[in-house]
Amino acid sequence: MKLKDKVILVTGSSKGIGKEIAMTLAKEGAKIVVNHSNSEDKAREVVETIRNNGGEAIAIKADVSNKEEVIQLFDQTLAHFGKLDVLVNNAGIMENKLLKDNTQEDFSRQFDVNVRGIFNTLQEANSKLADNGNIINFSSSTVKLMLPSYALYSASKAAVEQMTRVFSKEIGRGISVNAIAPGPTETDLFISGKSQEFIEQLKSMNAFKRLAQPSDIAKVVLFLATDDSKWISGQVIGANGALI
Repeated sequence: MKLKDKVILVTGSSKGIGKEIAMTLAKEGAKIVVNHSNSEDKAREVVETIRNNGGEAIAIKADVSNKEEVIQLFDQTLAHFGKLDVLVNNAGIMENKLLKDNTQEDFSRQFDVNVRGIFNTLQEANSKLADNGNIINFSSSTVKLMLPSYALYSASKAAVEQMTRVFSKEIGRGISVNAIAPGPTETDLFISGKSQEFIEQLKSMNAFKRLAQPSDIAKVVLFLATDDSKWISGQVIGANGALI
C-alpha cells in the first residue's frame, strides 16, 4: 500500500486515462477525489468501483477552467478528507485541425482547459496542498512530434511543461512538481475519428509497435505520486515507449 492514507485529487477522472489513474492509486491505499466537469454518472461509477474494492472515494464536479469552481473543488476536498497530499492534473481536451482552420473559439477552448485549468489548480495547490506533497501535470509527447493538425494542442501542452518547470522552483514546502508526457494511448476518446491506417502508423513509431494502455500511464503516475519519486522535480517524463 504505497499510498496508504494519502488524499489524491485526480482531475478529469470519470473516464479514460484519468479513470485508470484513480483506480490504480486507490488500490495502493489512496483516498481519491474523482473530479469531472459534466460526467456525473461515470464519475459515480468510478467512486462505486473504488468503494466496492475496499477503497475511499468521492466525486466532485468542477470545470478546471473556471476559477471559482476550482476553489470549491479544493475546499470541498479539504472539508471531506481534511487534507490533500497529491494533485494529478489529468483534465484536458484535444481538437485536431490544421492551424489555418482553427477559429478563435477553438483556440480559447483548448487553452482554457489545458492551460488555464492547470494554472487555476496550481494556484490553489500553492496554499492548500500538504507539505511534502506531489503534483503531476499532464503534457503530451505531441509537443516534440510536430504532427500536422496538432498545433494548438501541442502549444497548450508546451505551456504546461514550462509552468511545471517554473512552479517546481516556486512552491517550496518540500512539494515536487513534475509532468508526464504520454504517447498515443488506447482510449475511446483517442480512437474516435481516427482511421485504422493512422492508428497503425502511430503504433509503428514506437519501440513496442503498439498503443499505450491506460494502465501503462497510470503506473508512471503511481510512481510520481509516491515518496519514492521525491528527488525528481521540475521534470517532464516521457511515457511513450521510445516514441521520441
